[in-house]
Amino acid sequence: MKKLLVANWKTNPLTTKEAVKLAKAEDHKGVVIAPPHVFLESASKTLKKAKLASQDAFWGDLGAYTGEISWRQLKEFGVEYVILGHSERRNPPVGGGETDELINKKLLSALEGGLNIILCVGEPKEIREKGIETAKNYVQNQLEKDLKGAENLKLKTENLIIAYEPIWAIGTGTPDTPESAAEMSIFIKSLLTTNYSLQTKVLYGGSVNGRNSSGFLSHPEIDGALVGGASLNPEEFNKLI
Repeated sequence: MKKLLVANWKTNPLTTKEAVKLAKAEDHKGVVIAPPHVFLESASKTLKKAKLASQDAFWGDLGAYTGEISWRQLKEFGVEYVILGHSERRNPPVGGGETDELINKKLLSALEGGLNIILCVGEPKEIREKGIETAKNYVQNQLEKDLKGAENLKLKTENLIIAYEPIWAIGTGTPDTPESAAEMSIFIKSLLTTNYSLQTKVLYGGSVNGRNSSGFLSHPEIDGALVGGASLNPEEFNKLI
């Protein structure tokens, strides 16, 4: 499988038994699984083909940071990837409204620690209603702020994946059109090639499921998908595979 699928379980499932069962069902090459932190250890022991990701990571190292988890601790569980800047963390109430400046600190720390970044960017509804060019400017601004200083860490193509997730499409059952998502993917790739000399993978995230995934993944400009709700149903997720 040449495309990359990232399964973001969010705060699911309830039990370790369910998490292990789900991990076994989705353990395929070309898949990255991001369970809640409480299931990282059991998922790490279960996965044989898929890679393991964290849904977030703290910007600092070990220390007096109540409720946080360091990249150093994540690597103890075999975590290779970390999702940063997800729209649910950028916007209250889940993440408290993470800023680009905070996401940048997390990204630089995780890169320096040797984790691969899945950086989420995307525009809200009120921006998209002004047109695709306004949306591109919004995403460009996010990328420039989130990646500030990354070139100083000798950022490589394989260390960074961009997940384009139009906020207005997430969890709504109304995804972006494949053509529009492909256009945004081309724009992001061009920007990263010009500014950072990176040939970066760009995934689409936003109500992707077994019924509509082929429309997105058939576009060569789209390198895979960041999957939310559909990743909790093995039968549905295997349709994407």
